[in-house]
Amino acid sequence: MPLKRMLLEIGMGNDLHGGDYTKAAVRAVEDAVHHSSVSFVRALGLSWDAVQIQITIGVQDPDAIDADAVKAVLPGGQVSVKAVKGGLDVRDPGADDRAVIATAAVEVMAELP
Repeated sequence: MPLKRMLLEIGMGNDLHGGDYTKAAVRAVEDAVHHSSVSFVRALGLSWDAVQIQITIGVQDPDAIDADAVKAVLPGGQVSVKAVKGGLDVRDPGADDRAVIATAAVEVMAELP
């Protein structure tokens, strides 16, 4: 039976000083999941082991993302993380610093009984 997307949430996170893409990505995922209660898992009698969660993170340097740190934000499910080019870097030339902004799309999918 094919997976059905049950939820799509969008989030934004940043690291204002230091340019840590993973920190910004984690904050973006936390922002997304704090907007939702995934009560359908329990309501439909599904197991969290059967739920698939796909996280797509947009940052200027996708290779700098620690996918395991991003996965650790979520309490369960089969989680995958894909980092893509996106987000935004804002440089502060006077302080030789940058703020990094990440965007996250969190998709929750399941096979319906």
